[in-house]
Amino acid sequence: MLDVLMYLFENYAHDAAEEPTAPAQLQDELQRAGFTEKQISRAFNWLEGLSELKGGRLLDQGRVTQPFRIYSRVEAAMIDIEGQGLLLYLEQIGVLNCEAREAVIDRVMALESDDFDEEQLKWVVLMVLFNQPGAESSYAWMEDFVYDGAPESIH
Repeated sequence: MLDVLMYLFENYAHDAAEEPTAPAQLQDELQRAGFTEKQISRAFNWLEGLSELKGGRLLDQGRVTQPFRIYSRVEAAMIDIEGQGLLLYLEQIGVLNCEAREAVIDRVMALESDDFDEEQLKWVVLMVLFNQPGAESSYAWMEDFVYDGAPESIH
């Protein structure tokens, strides 16, 4: 499913503001690209869950002390130590706050993947930030991080 999401993100996300592509058109395009109906349906459901998170403002401008996150066994099975470290790092440098982190964890868990790694986590973070109003600078930093490695600073 993450392959479908990454395909959509790389091919359609930046054009979405101009003229959104109809879901039926997207489904046809994805099937031509080799994805199954089940993968496409799961990806659309995942995106629907992501849009439901859009209502809350995830990034606030004022930094406050963030609470420490303890991962449940199920979450820790999905997001390994390196992934947890990445999320902590992103919080510490101000790319994510605790609400954004929780949105990322929610979307990771919705993937229901048996084979999830740190690179895939970066893509989920990028997709969550892209979907959040007011997260433009964090999104831009994360985009550089995904494509080019860690940029110098967030601002």
